[in-house]
Amino acid sequence: MARKPSAMLRLPWFEHRAPRSVAEAAKILAGEGTRAMLIAGGTDLLPNMKRRHQAPQVLVSLSGVRELKNLNGTFGAGLTLSEIAAHEKAPAALRHAAVQVATPHIRNMGTLGGNLCLDTRCNYYNQSYEWRKAIDFCLKKDGDICWVATASKRCVAVSSTDTAPALIALKASVKLVSAKGEREIPVEALFQNDGIDYLSRAPDEILTEVRVPGGWKSSYWKLRRRGSFDFPILGVAVALKLSGDVVEEARLALGAVASRPFLVDKAGEFLRGKKLTDEVIAEAAGMVANRAKPMDNTDMDLYWRKDVADDFAGYALRELRGDDMRALRLKTARQIP
Repeated sequence: MARKPSAMLRLPWFEHRAPRSVAEAAKILAGEGTRAMLIAGGTDLLPNMKRRHQAPQVLVSLSGVRELKNLNGTFGAGLTLSEIAAHEKAPAALRHAAVQVATPHIRNMGTLGGNLCLDTRCNYYNQSYEWRKAIDFCLKKDGDICWVATASKRCVAVSSTDTAPALIALKASVKLVSAKGEREIPVEALFQNDGIDYLSRAPDEILTEVRVPGGWKSSYWKLRRRGSFDFPILGVAVALKLSGDVVEEARLALGAVASRPFLVDKAGEFLRGKKLTDEVIAEAAGMVANRAKPMDNTDMDLYWRKDVADDFAGYALRELRGDDMRALRLKTARQIP
């Protein structure tokens, strides 16, 4: 007897455009308006299209735009995460973040710009169309209620980009280009604390490059259930400027605990002018944990995720102090309760 074929998620129909320059891509976006979306590696957009989260009528591919592969003093948004991870001159926190995204196959396709613009995630949103329809759609797509926080007037889907907290800590900026012109903004200004409108990038703008100032000593630590593949359920990035063993400037950023990655200003201010003693690290790490407000819409228990935020901030600071943290990096990746 023939076996009944299983249900398969299929892409909706769309037109495909393949510009060869940023200017050409910007012109297409301006002409197509809301019908069009950009695609680079497609590792986030294509699964979303299969689940009917997005249904653009036109995909504007950036894979053939050589300008976006720039490595002359800036990081082109079209560089793959594998290229970023292997780039010896990339800051440590950015390499740590890039090499921990998903699997090698996805890192070979996914781009720096794509990871920065990654859609927010939620247990109630990242499901098939049929699953979402069965419980009634959520506020982020087609519904009028947030199933995580039912009294909330905004979506609380979580930012799950790894590279953003690293670049925020590094005081990086991004260039946005459209047919109307270009602008440069700090990476932290790219994000908004709303699970639906999570980017300040306009729909007709293209994120073309990332500028990272030098002089920082940095680290990024990621928490996830499995040691590979999974999205972060906590990301901690730390960047320091040191004069001997005294902190001149400090920037600490959190990811995967809100709808946007963000700086923990209080911890950075506290560290300025101090040596990284055990007591100072513990105090700063506690300030980081105090700002972590995870919601119950991703993997693992939210209270446990908040509790370990100060541990992970401490790991990053101890690593920058010079402690050998290689064994602990492996342990934290493999031994999640």
